[in-house]
Amino acid sequence: MASIYCCTECGSNLNLSTTHLFPPDFYFEAGNKGTLSFGLIDTTKFKLEKEDKIRPFFETVNYWGIQRNRTKIKCNSCGKLVGYVYDDGPPLTDSPGQFHFGPSQVIPRAPRYRFKTKALTITTET
Repeated sequence: MASIYCCTECGSNLNLSTTHLFPPDFYFEAGNKGTLSFGLIDTTKFKLEKEDKIRPFFETVNYWGIQRNRTKIKCNSCGKLVGYVYDDGPPLTDSPGQFHFGPSQVIPRAPRYRFKTKALTITTET
């Protein structure tokens, strides 16, 4: 059985595959509460809109900052905000990081497509 993810506003199929879904206990710096995180998406189903704000933001106790650069993910059919793109996915290299302290902001990371569970309707197909 495969899950079909649709927009709650317009009901259009977003073509999100469960094979690209991160496990719910996978650690991300920006947290994972109330969201589903995907490694790949079909960009023809979404509008990606850059957001650049200069004001304090707090995602978790350890993930905060002054300037937020992220990308909004909107449904291509109705324009409803369904999630955001974060750059805190798995590291793209096997490098231990600067001074062997582990992955940091310097090491390029794969994008993580983080969808709000409230913005998705999940149905199963048999």
